[in-house]
Amino acid sequence: QVQLLESGGGSVQAGGSLELSCIASKSIARDWCMGWFRRAPGKLREGVAHIDADGRTTYERSAEGRFTISKDNAKNTVYLKITNLKPEDTAMYYCAARLCWVGGYELFGQGTQVTVSS
Repeated sequence: QVQLLESGGGSVQAGGSLELSCIASKSIARDWCMGWFRRAPGKLREGVAHIDADGRTTYERSAEGRFTISKDNAKNTVYLKITNLKPEDTAMYYCAARLCWVGGYELFGQGTQVTVSS
């Protein structure tokens, strides 16, 4: 199992940027596919961005253009950079991990809160 710890959330004004970090308790260089999800108040959790073991990235349509997922295997860390933040980006953001041959995400961190004011 891998444990995940997110950080980097905060309260920002619209138009600002944030970079969220997720440190994994073990190497994510191989076998692990990583992702970021978010849950806005009153809404279901939704996927945001994903990165596989080889560093290939995919984004949910709502995240295209302003979200960038990346990882640093040497630091066992996955990042999510969000630019031009909007009030509708307000949510708890969760890091997630799955073995790449497993269909669904198995592991989630505790989350980091992002609050965007207009």
